[in-house]
Amino acid sequence: MITYVLPIDNVSLEMAKSEIMRSGVVAFPTETVYGLAANAFDTAAVEKVFAVKGRPNDNPLIVHVHKDYDLSELVTEIPYYAQLLAKAFLPGPLTMVYKSKDTISKAVSCGLDTVAIRIPSHEGAQRFLKYVDVPIAAPSANLSKHVSPVTAKHVFDDLNGKIPLILDGGKCSGGIESTVLDCTGKIPCVLRSGLISREMIAQVAGECDEYVFKDGEKVRSPGMKYKHYSPRCETVLFGYNDREKAFELYRAKSLQGVKAFLMCDDWVAKQSGCPDILNLGKNENEIAANLYDKLREGEAVAELIIAVAPQKQDGVMVGVMNRLKKACG
Repeated sequence: MITYVLPIDNVSLEMAKSEIMRSGVVAFPTETVYGLAANAFDTAAVEKVFAVKGRPNDNPLIVHVHKDYDLSELVTEIPYYAQLLAKAFLPGPLTMVYKSKDTISKAVSCGLDTVAIRIPSHEGAQRFLKYVDVPIAAPSANLSKHVSPVTAKHVFDDLNGKIPLILDGGKCSGGIESTVLDCTGKIPCVLRSGLISREMIAQVAGECDEYVFKDGEKVRSPGMKYKHYSPRCETVLFGYNDREKAFELYRAKSLQGVKAFLMCDDWVAKQSGCPDILNLGKNENEIAANLYDKLREGEAVAELIIAVAPQKQDGVMVGVMNRLKKACG
C-alpha cells in the first residue's frame, strides 16, 4: 500500500471521505496529537484501527465530531455541569464521557455503556470532521506503545504502507493527548489528565474528582492501563530533586562511550553543563508541546535518554508527568 501525505484541501478531503465511507482508515491532525480515523458506526473500520496500531481490544477509543454535530444522536444525557464545561473549553483538548445511546459500534467503547466524545479545535480537524460528517473513532496515529505523533512525518514513520492517507496539518500545538473527563456522575471526574487541568475544570463546574485506576478494573479511558509513549531506546527518569544524579549518570555513560542525551526543561538544561540536550522548553505549555517531539528526536540519536522531571508538578504538568512516567519511568 502506498501512503500519501497531503495538505488538507478539497482533493485530499474527498480522498479521506472516500476511504472512511468504504471502511478504511486515514490519519488526521488535531491540536493535541495526530489521530487514526475510522467511521465510528462501522465495526469493520473500527476493528481495522485496532489491527493497524496493534492496540489491545479492551482499550476504548475516543469519538471525534465537528462543533455543529448533534450529540443527542450519540448520548442519552448531557449534565448541566458538562454543558458549562463545553461552553468554556470546546472546541478544545477535552474529551467528555457520557452514557451512550448505543448508536455507534460496540467495538469503539470495548463493551462499556459509555462513549467518550471530543470536539478538537484544530482547523484541519474541523474541516475533515465536517467534510465526512460522521462520528470518527480515533486513537493516536502511531504503533501501539510507541511515542504519540505530533507531525505527519511521525505518523508516516510508524504507519507507512499500513494506511493510504495522512492529512498533513502541521505540527500539533498542544503536544499531549486530551484530558478525559467522566461526565456520568453528579460531579465530573478526571480519568486522564491533559491540557485542561483538574483545577480549570473545578473552576467552571464547582468541583472535580480524579480517578485512580486499580489493577483488575475494566479500562474506562485510553491511557489508563497499558505502557504508552515509549521511545525505541533505553530511558531513565529522575525527579527534579535528583537532577544532580541525572547529570552524574550522563557523564558516567558518556565516558563509557554510550550516546546519552539529557531530556529536561530549559532551566535544568542550563544547570547541567551537558552538551547533549533534548530541551523541552521554558514553561508548562512549551514542555507539553515539545514532549513527544523530543522523545522522537531522542530515539533517532540516543542510546539512552536521561529524563529529568520539571520542578512544577501541578496544572498541565500533571498530564505531562503522566506521560513522562509511562514513557521513561
